[in-house]
Amino acid sequence: MPNPRLTGLGGGLFCLAVMFLLGLLDQLLFGASLTVYGVLFLPVCALTALWVRGSDLLTAPVVVPIAFAAGLLPVADDSGGILGRLMGLVTGLATQAGWLYGGTLIAGVIVIVRRVRLVNRRRRAARVG
Repeated sequence: MPNPRLTGLGGGLFCLAVMFLLGLLDQLLFGASLTVYGVLFLPVCALTALWVRGSDLLTAPVVVPIAFAAGLLPVADDSGGILGRLMGLVTGLATQAGWLYGGTLIAGVIVIVRRVRLVNRRRRAARVG
């Protein structure tokens, strides 16, 4: 498995781009299924939290909800022009909040575990050195 280390901005751009592409793919293949979009969101959250570098760990739980909203644009109901699209986006965010919270929780837990391991590793190195 690749082990890239993304900066905070790189992690945000990765998550944003992947979620937007998955939203487009969801619309093409599944007719804009919000459930499929939510399920696809969870592994993207985990990968973002795993691939961000140690000094930028706290950015992962912040960028994943933003990416969820950005990726929801192609999936949201688009009846009625711009206001209809905006209403579809707000409705999608409200009805899919469980997926949004779940993905953010996954990213947060992974970040906390990685941070604890990083601190413990630094303490051991300071004790030995």
